[in-house]
Amino acid sequence: MTLSVAYLIPLPVLIPLLAAAGTLILGRRPRAQRAVTVIALVASLAVAVMLLYFADRDGIEVVQVGGWEAPIGISLVADRLAALMLVVSGIVLLSVMLFAVGQGIHDGNEQQPVSIFLPTYLALTAGINIAFLAGDLFNLFVGFEVLLAASFVLLTLGASADRVRAGVSYVMVSMVSSMVFLAGMAFAYAATGTLNLAQMALRMDEVPSGTRAAIFGVLLVAFGIKAAVFPLSTWLPDSYPTAPAPVTAVFAGLLTKVGVYAIIRAHTLLFPGGELDSVLLVAGLLTMLIGILGAIAQNDIKRLLSFTLVSHIGYMVFGIALSSQTGLAGAIYYVGHHILVQTTLFLVVGLIERQAGSASLRRLGSLAVLSPLLAVLFLIPALNLGGIPPFSGFIGKVALLQAGAEDGSALAWILVGGGTLTSLLTLYVVARIWTKAFWRARADAPEGELADIGPSALIDESEVDIAFDDREDVGKMPAAMLVPTVWLVAIGLSLTVFAGPLLDISNRAADNLRDRSVYIEAVLGEQP
Repeated sequence: MTLSVAYLIPLPVLIPLLAAAGTLILGRRPRAQRAVTVIALVASLAVAVMLLYFADRDGIEVVQVGGWEAPIGISLVADRLAALMLVVSGIVLLSVMLFAVGQGIHDGNEQQPVSIFLPTYLALTAGINIAFLAGDLFNLFVGFEVLLAASFVLLTLGASADRVRAGVSYVMVSMVSSMVFLAGMAFAYAATGTLNLAQMALRMDEVPSGTRAAIFGVLLVAFGIKAAVFPLSTWLPDSYPTAPAPVTAVFAGLLTKVGVYAIIRAHTLLFPGGELDSVLLVAGLLTMLIGILGAIAQNDIKRLLSFTLVSHIGYMVFGIALSSQTGLAGAIYYVGHHILVQTTLFLVVGLIERQAGSASLRRLGSLAVLSPLLAVLFLIPALNLGGIPPFSGFIGKVALLQAGAEDGSALAWILVGGGTLTSLLTLYVVARIWTKAFWRARADAPEGELADIGPSALIDESEVDIAFDDREDVGKMPAAMLVPTVWLVAIGLSLTVFAGPLLDISNRAADNLRDRSVYIEAVLGEQP
């Protein structure tokens, strides 16, 4: 590793943290605040792209913070998986921020606390990047806690009753997850005498299998809550839909994937024996089916998409639990696909709320006639989520189903069937949105004459209903909101166009993960 690469690794954490401090100072100068945020997120994305290039070309890149060698010091590790997650999250964070700024400029007023949005958003970015780069359990925990603090602020912006209620529920669940994580860290430290992931991987092999399985089980509960794996997922559909569209979009796209990333890291590095794979397979199946059945019962698009979010976490757990090269590569590709597509859909919902005054299927109709562009922006990621060929959702699902077929066990074949059924039901729920919100005449909707009080505001949303014809700003979708959405739709399509190279990177990342000796040698400088 060259010195220049070593300097790059901490930057995805340092840049947003320093920018967050700068935007706090610039709270009374919104234009300067926005400029600092854009520069910081663009710079973080550029660094992530360079890290992915170096990690893919040269192998795992490691920096020991402060010059203290592992396992005494803090290790920041950029392997192919971490760098890939940094790139995808960087694209999403930048796009959602541009959408939110465009919405805030159009809707904001002096009474709204918009000055705290961007510093908190940058802190959220730093927390996500800490989690991806952490080379020890403690700093992974720190990343989660930074996420928790920033998430609570973003969820409760405006302090409406629904948002505060959802924020308190989210924080309580997250605190339980944090307590379980702390317990898992304590058990792991007691068993191995270290929190450094590479050294723990070496020493965990000497721990009795029952103790090792118990530690993994505790950590799985903590990470499963973060990732919204059934039965630890019931909090999500009640928390995310109350937030503004940009906040919901970034939460749905990224926060659960941080939990999935932690499961991948723990499963492949610390507990590679597959001792709880059967439990994970069953959890993956139930997550798929119960999540999508919950989506079928919803009439609000935000809640419906929140349930599909839970459902498709099951595909990722399926790939991880197979403990195979093909399954892990499919899971990595599917994580990237789902981050982009799910985020895009929630941004489109923000545009639907602005265009039609609601996200309720009981009130929507005629959107395909009123806004053909909006119809296209919804249709492409919706078909992608449903797994229609040749979109990336189809490619990712085929990779995972192929991995299940290669496994050949009865449970794996059940998962293949469950995954196929989930895909068909996902297509049904997005088709239901299309037929009711876009194809049906609004006059035929049960509550088509009603709308929310106005366009969906970034900070302050009122739940007062008014007549649809009395809305202000009807049908106007600012270019600053449209352009980031169109950009994300295009990026989602690129996952199909460049599926071959992206699957190759996913395969190389999976190969790195399965060969623990590469990670251990890179961090500790020794072979296991």
